Amino acid sequence: MCRSASTWPHAFATEKMRAANISEALLPTLSRQDIRDLFPGPEHFLRRKATWKLFHKEQEVQQAASPNQENGSNGRGLATVQVNPCVSETPWPSNPTPPQPDVQEILDPPRTCSYPTLNMLFILTVMDELRCILDRSNPDFISDLKTSWESFYGKAQFYGVFKKLLGPSTTQDKVTRSMAMMKALPEMFPSPVAPPKNLGHASEAMVHILEPTENPNTYLQRRPVFSPVLIICDSSCMLPIGSTPVITFPKENIDTAVLYLLAYYYTFHLTYPKCIATLLSVLQSEVQQDAIHDRDATSSYKKALSEWKKFIGE
Repeated sequence: MCRSASTWPHAFATEKMRAANISEALLPTLSRQDIRDLFPGPEHFLRRKATWKLFHKEQEVQQAASPNQENGSNGRGLATVQVNPCVSETPWPSNPTPPQPDVQEILDPPRTCSYPTLNMLFILTVMDELRCILDRSNPDFISDLKTSWESFYGKAQFYGVFKKLLGPSTTQDKVTRSMAMMKALPEMFPSPVAPPKNLGHASEAMVHILEPTENPNTYLQRRPVFSPVLIICDSSCMLPIGSTPVITFPKENIDTAVLYLLAYYYTFHLTYPKCIATLLSVLQSEVQQDAIHDRDATSSYKKALSEWKKFIGE
């Protein structure tokens, strides 16, 4: 059974810190190497970056503004390093095989998280990474992206009704509408490649509604595609990649979940699953405003985009 988002811990981070006997008071003392040892592996890059930013960003700003910082010195005869927020803070470790978290503990945690701020920082960090990739000079990128998605979403609601994939949404709440939209999107912009047999519907490649008796660990282990997926339970949502949970957020924020999915595809340079490649390509060009290269513009993408443009009158 899922609990409210306010009681959700980021279980992996919490367990690792508890196992290492690290209290909240000790977190600001951790060096980059300490954080790298605590969260090894490329899949925890954003977790390392968010943890560092949470406790050291103010120090970096103060150092950058210090009048003693001349000729690369910090006033104590030590060289300083300017941190570029769009560049990885550390190379990948040689053995990127961290222990896997128990997904059930995330969906039904034993106790309240001691580090609630970290989870929101993970979301902000991945969205900032997306900004750095697509439009790093635009400080309003995330706001513009949300506006673009809201515009697309509004038109897609009518498009779904037109294609008889969605019913009238006048009596549905935001969460119900968003869940129905995510289920219908792969059929609005269909790919010619069928999903794996044990995946079921193509929408399962991007969203899965957890049954009350369903074990999330078992589901993720059996899932035949390695891609970001939104798992929805009673009151909360989780986004894992493969079998590793990455972020959690309240169910009422599900209307922006598609943006989180797209951000993780970009940040980790993941390949679109073939069964939803047309949909993700349309979202890439129409929502993120990131043009599809000619060699990647498949016939199914061109057809889907042409039908969409015709419907919205462009």
